[in-house]
Amino acid sequence: MSNPVFSSSPVFGDPRKQKQGQPGAVQTYGMPGAQTADAASLENLYTAPSATSAQMRRMTYDDVVVKTGGLLALLVVVAAATWAVTPQLPWLYLPAALVGLVLGLVNSFKKNPSPALIVAYTIAEGVFLGGISYLFQNLAVQGSSTGTAQPIVLQAVLGTFVTFAASLILFRSGKVRVTPKFTRWLLIAMVGYLGFSLVNVLLMLVMPGSAWGPLRNGPWGIIAGLVAVGLAAASLIVDFDSIKRGVEQGVPAKFAWTAAFGLIVTLVWLYLELLRLFSILSGRN
Repeated sequence: MSNPVFSSSPVFGDPRKQKQGQPGAVQTYGMPGAQTADAASLENLYTAPSATSAQMRRMTYDDVVVKTGGLLALLVVVAAATWAVTPQLPWLYLPAALVGLVLGLVNSFKKNPSPALIVAYTIAEGVFLGGISYLFQNLAVQGSSTGTAQPIVLQAVLGTFVTFAASLILFRSGKVRVTPKFTRWLLIAMVGYLGFSLVNVLLMLVMPGSAWGPLRNGPWGIIAGLVAVGLAAASLIVDFDSIKRGVEQGVPAKFAWTAAFGLIVTLVWLYLELLRLFSILSGRN
């Protein structure tokens, strides 16, 4: 898995990895072929309190769509509000980035989703995206040779939704399938991109003067941006596959929050990569 939100949760695991102790093995929920319980287990089930209707509900695609749409709407509203106050508080995105990182890690490795923490992460990311988007737009204005602003924020927003829709269409059509080979390729590519990004950050410290680092300027920066967007799109397809497995395996409805959170994480990454790419294309180096 490329997205730690899904790969760290056993309920979204691969049903082909049923061997106990094997990484990525799925936790079954009433699936056909499950082992018959012994007498002690049956006794425990008989004496246990009855499950509530909420506990018995299984995750559906509608659950994921509703929760993802709600989180996305919250993200946009918070980002728009932050955009409005950024001229007075230009530093606000920095603590928001730190809070979002911490909450993202906490939510990624929680066994059971916490709606409150996921909403808090969304708010923090909204503040971060609103502030950083304003600054990117401002950089584009300063770097424009004509003195007019390139609408890079609007371009990045549209590009994010178009990429999301294209990834979903490719996945639903079956033209792109998530196979073990596809997952291994994506993992290797993600590790390579992470290494590339770390090297670029280190070079920025010893070679100042470029906005995105010496490896993210000019043609190399455009190529790196396109590769990053492609990796984010492939990650979306893997996310869709994880959600599909979760629905088919009948995981509890509460894990729709985990699915929605995972999609938001990937969409935020995709938006940031497109924002940087369009900023480079606008001529701001």
